[in-house]
Amino acid sequence: MKPDRSDDEGGGTGKRSKTIQSVSIAARFLDILARADGPLALGEVARQGRTGTSTAHRYMQSLVRERLVAQDPMTGRYDLGPTALSIGMGALRRVEPVEVSARLMKTLSSEIAASCGVAIWTDQGPTIIRWYRSSDFSISTVSLGDVLPLDNTACGLVFQAYLPRETVAAARKRQPATFRGSPPSKETLDAARQAVGVELNEHLFSLLTGKAAPVFDAQNEIACVVTTVSFVKTAEADDHWNALRAMARQASLESGSSRDCG
Repeated sequence: MKPDRSDDEGGGTGKRSKTIQSVSIAARFLDILARADGPLALGEVARQGRTGTSTAHRYMQSLVRERLVAQDPMTGRYDLGPTALSIGMGALRRVEPVEVSARLMKTLSSEIAASCGVAIWTDQGPTIIRWYRSSDFSISTVSLGDVLPLDNTACGLVFQAYLPRETVAAARKRQPATFRGSPPSKETLDAARQAVGVELNEHLFSLLTGKAAPVFDAQNEIACVVTTVSFVKTAEADDHWNALRAMARQASLESGSSRDCG
């Protein structure tokens, strides 16, 4: 396919670019199909792609030939093709939500006065597998490898909000009652799902607060929880909460999740 002129493809500055414009435009069309709720008519593809219908048609037919796009012979609508699906599955196999979350939380620990970590679910309950201490905040009630109480921690409540009841029940049997606390109410778990996270004052240290938010994988299931521990009464408390939730949303997005994370 020859590179198209920028005035024909709906944009561009007219300056020579080091990128191949036709590849960029094709990628734009593929992204449109990937984000759509279903197959799209040619006119809609052109509208969202900000090109003329003839341009969209040329690109769609080229992508159909490469099996990156499939066209329904009855309706004429376009959708992702088998090659695009294969590429997507290959990319997802290379994505590890925990490593994505760890990278983001390590960055966050250098930006806010809070210890930042990642917890996964094990048969004993929430378990810290990554922990980063901020240079501005060194006090922490947890460390790498610690198993957290189910009911007395933000991480525990977030996991309970999204995991099957039987999974939580199995871990509950392994945690002593004095350690795990009392099971949360339905309202508490509903509130955790509504907020897409939990903020909870530490039950051992009253001056500290724990915040936690879920990270979802490509199947839109909870993969891990990102969390912070910081002082309760600080002017930055709301900023910490917003920053944590933003990191959780970014980790979910990079992990292939299409779930609305608030």
